[in-house]
Amino acid sequence: MSEKYNTIALAITGASGAQYGLRLLECLLKADKKVYLMISKAAQVVIATETDIQLPGQRAEMKTYFMEKYFGEVGQGTLEKKAALLEIFGKDQWMAPVASGTGAPDAMVVCPCSTGTLSSIAVGACDNLTERAADVCLKEDKKLILVPRETPYSEIHLENMLKLRLMGVSILPASPGFYHKPQTIDDMVDFIVARILNNLHIEQSLLPGWGITNEQVIT
Repeated sequence: MSEKYNTIALAITGASGAQYGLRLLECLLKADKKVYLMISKAAQVVIATETDIQLPGQRAEMKTYFMEKYFGEVGQGTLEKKAALLEIFGKDQWMAPVASGTGAPDAMVVCPCSTGTLSSIAVGACDNLTERAADVCLKEDKKLILVPRETPYSEIHLENMLKLRLMGVSILPASPGFYHKPQTIDDMVDFIVARILNNLHIEQSLLPGWGITNEQVIT
């Protein structure tokens, strides 16, 4: 029986590919998963550069922004329920649940994961909440997925990935496939997000499995 992950820590770092992390956030909340969200300052710069989104600087305002963006048309009761699923933490918020094994999430995803963050996790630096949360997942044997977005990879990058993989970390590069015949950038983003959701054993209808048509996918 597949392990069930209901509480997910999601970190969005400063690598290119912020769209992956934002789409994953939307899918997790719509799947009624509790999300502990961490967005680095560098990630906010990338989001402003790669998208038309201008995230508010304050966490409360940021939460309101995401609720309106993803659930703006639902009723007040549903909106309050969804809002309760999302908690946003700053990089120095050491009292956040994810900073300790006693409050560890069921799983954590760093999407996209910069090579700097990859390196810090590999050596256990714990210089900010994202790194500490990943360290907690490692020591507590929790599911940890890293989504690096870099090309080409240097020997340092590959060594860090191998080191983490040998610890049980899932390395899921943002390398979308094309067998589903993507028509838009959103289709390519959904390919990677679907693979992450599959790894978390969360039902998704973004991408049918190999040999399964869209019509065969039960939603």
